Amino acid sequence: MGGTAAPTPGEMAGIVQQIRQTVRHHSTRFEVAIPLIASENLLSPYAKELLISDFHSRYAEGLPGERYYEGNEDVDRVENVCLGLARRLFRCSFADVRPISGTVANLAVLKAFAEPGDLVGTNRLANGAHISSASFGAFGLRGVKPVYYAWDEERMTIDVAKTREILKAVRPKLCLFGLSVFLFPQPIEELRSTLEEIGAKGWYDAAHVLGLIAGGQFQDPLREGATVISASTHKTLPGPQHGILLGGAPDEETVRRLQSAAFPGVTSNHHLHTMAALAVSLAEHIEFGRDYARQTIANAQALAQALYERGFEVLAPKLGFTRSHTIAVRVAREGGGETVAHRLADAGIITNKNLLPGDASPKHPQGIRLGTPELTRVGMTEKEMVRVAELFEMLLHQGRSTGEVREAATALKSPFTTIRYCFGAGESAYRYYDLVGRDPS
Repeated sequence: MGGTAAPTPGEMAGIVQQIRQTVRHHSTRFEVAIPLIASENLLSPYAKELLISDFHSRYAEGLPGERYYEGNEDVDRVENVCLGLARRLFRCSFADVRPISGTVANLAVLKAFAEPGDLVGTNRLANGAHISSASFGAFGLRGVKPVYYAWDEERMTIDVAKTREILKAVRPKLCLFGLSVFLFPQPIEELRSTLEEIGAKGWYDAAHVLGLIAGGQFQDPLREGATVISASTHKTLPGPQHGILLGGAPDEETVRRLQSAAFPGVTSNHHLHTMAALAVSLAEHIEFGRDYARQTIANAQALAQALYERGFEVLAPKLGFTRSHTIAVRVAREGGGETVAHRLADAGIITNKNLLPGDASPKHPQGIRLGTPELTRVGMTEKEMVRVAELFEMLLHQGRSTGEVREAATALKSPFTTIRYCFGAGESAYRYYDLVGRDPS
């Protein structure tokens, strides 16, 4: 007869140890690597501690003080602190920290303000948009139809004049501003009068640049015309993988729509351990965020300039390449995004292939995307960015061996493995088992 075979003695315990060893190997690999993924960052020791707290095991549906479960008194206290810190950091009157990711936050906005069949303005994927706005992402799930903005490829941003005409012609109900390849501020302020004219709400997806906004180093969407900000909380805001909704001073109906979209619309329990870790991360960003955001951008600009000087096709050179944490590099001459990303990873440099304007295939794009949040978090500055660019040159232009470049990358990274810009700074950034004192070796 069929069925699951009984485990042999010690089989499951062995599998558990294999899993633990594999995760440990992953942590060690990143400890000696040059991580340049724009959407990744490192959690502080105090925030990380809360991920293994009893909050992980509990439920708290609803709002603080209005729960559907008992035993939430301490959860309510922490969530109220988290909400207060979010309102303080972003200078707004509304916050909701129940979305469990950036995409879930995006779904909440769509549920609050759009019905199936509605038109929603956005950018194309090849121009840097996030997959949430694709037919196979959150847009498709909600059944809304995208209206694409005109794009200025040289400036890597929305063409305001042409987009204004598009919006007036088709009159979308909701207009999304925000990118996954987020080099420059979005022109929401320039298009504000057009949104008001056509009766569209401005929606800003700040997932990538949330920490830069909070640090006062990017743009200020809520003052520039956005009704709502949605975001994840683990990129330039170095918090846990969670989500957030923010509003400047929304009316009661807008608040009601957003809160009911968050729960019961797109979440049930909202991962209380990550909510608590987010509260710590918000407090740390109030204390350290301005310096961290400033250095993150300075590092991105230094890395872009150093790559450009070494013959790499870094986008938007006339505008200084970037005003954020992100760099876009066309590497068609070096073999294409997929090939280059694989070669760099083999040499200990972690990037991702990425669509660029003109690309048709997300699997075989021309570009790679680079970001500086994690290297900044462990204390690297502009002079290390020049050395990172030299590693790219060694591997991709000088034909040096993968092993040689990997050794050089490890040597560069070895002094930079502890967390900065947080309380408890100086503790290990990568050795997660140190936190719980349980080395599985």
